[in-house]
Amino acid sequence: LKRIDLLSQFVHLLYRFAKMGRRSVSLQLFVAGLTVGVLRCAQPLSCHTLSTKRSGAPGQLAFVEIEPPTASSLAYAAAGVVVGAIAAVAATKKSSKKGAFKVCVCGGAGGIGQPLCLLMAQNPHVQELCVFDLTLAMVPAGGVAADLSHIEAKSKVKGYAIDKDDKPISTLGECLSGCDLVLVPAGMPRKPGMTRADLLGVNAGIAKNIVEACAKFCPNAVVGLIVNPVNSVVPAMCELYKKKGLDPRKICGVTSLDIVRANKFVHELTGAPVASIDVPVIGGHAGATILPLFSQVPAAKAIPADQIPALDKHVQDAGTDVVNAKGGKGSATLSMAYAGARFGKSVLAGLSGRKRVECAYCKSDVTDLPYFAQKVVLGEGGITKVLPLGELNEYETKRLEEAKAQLKGEIETGLKYAESETLASPAA
Repeated sequence: LKRIDLLSQFVHLLYRFAKMGRRSVSLQLFVAGLTVGVLRCAQPLSCHTLSTKRSGAPGQLAFVEIEPPTASSLAYAAAGVVVGAIAAVAATKKSSKKGAFKVCVCGGAGGIGQPLCLLMAQNPHVQELCVFDLTLAMVPAGGVAADLSHIEAKSKVKGYAIDKDDKPISTLGECLSGCDLVLVPAGMPRKPGMTRADLLGVNAGIAKNIVEACAKFCPNAVVGLIVNPVNSVVPAMCELYKKKGLDPRKICGVTSLDIVRANKFVHELTGAPVASIDVPVIGGHAGATILPLFSQVPAAKAIPADQIPALDKHVQDAGTDVVNAKGGKGSATLSMAYAGARFGKSVLAGLSGRKRVECAYCKSDVTDLPYFAQKVVLGEGGITKVLPLGELNEYETKRLEEAKAQLKGEIETGLKYAESETLASPAA
């Protein structure tokens, strides 16, 4: 009984350490190992407790008288300490990357790029933030970096700019080397009356130049593309990566804005807390290819079935609504920056060892299409697993076929682009 009492005190001590947070995990493991040794070594003769008080919470502290330990008991104690120390070192090494990531935002001086840089600079996982853009940008990338360097965040911010005729693969070595995450809100914005397909000729070339440089300087980085048309650009860039022998799942389309919008619209209709709503949005990132799965959200069950098609359409057309509301003078820049930062936060959490689940458009095998947006697990290697779609109701099953029909053609457009292109060699 006295051993049990002593054990309870050590458990209480471990609980107090646990309240310190994850940063104390190595200390907890060491104490756990030490506990095993002490309990084996100790031969209690008597045990006294004394009531204590700390931060207003009552507790007990045990005083134990023990007999001189035997040789075998000392051996057990030593083994416990060694095991605890080894576990502590292992935990420290595993978490050593936390809060020390390098992130680059390509197009960081643009309408999406600036607020995205602001949000990423505040992320506690970001140690170094690179702001890259062209010299022809209305605001110099160096100016954006200088501005952000004054905020109360630990991240070091530096700007990089090149001329429009310069190749990133030849000029961005310092900027991209060692990057863990590259976010790319680059390219020509969509204007009224313009489809995403109209943008492919220009924006695929812009994305290719950046992906080419990433393949050379940071091939293990997660590359999040916010380049329209995402449905075609992502397959094209992934296939080019695959040609170089690199992992195509390192590249993904950031579709988080569709989820953000769906969550907000459900909140507005139901009054449910936004934090409790997480609508999976599958398919693609354009028009009818965007398919919110409201049936999988408890809060959305309060929405009458006859209102779901309109809500579905609202999510699909939300980007166009913003473009029209801005009168052709901009697109969904602020909300896209918010969504991009949300995705970036999840990627960095995964890289640090804390897995996260987000929707993303990437190479996939959950349907008969080679690329698809669905829930993915973000871990220490980026996308570590593509999750199944889950159960769909009758309406969603019908919409899935519609989405796939449109998405198939847009994927094929991207694949054709990749067939005629190659990434420059690392020696370039």
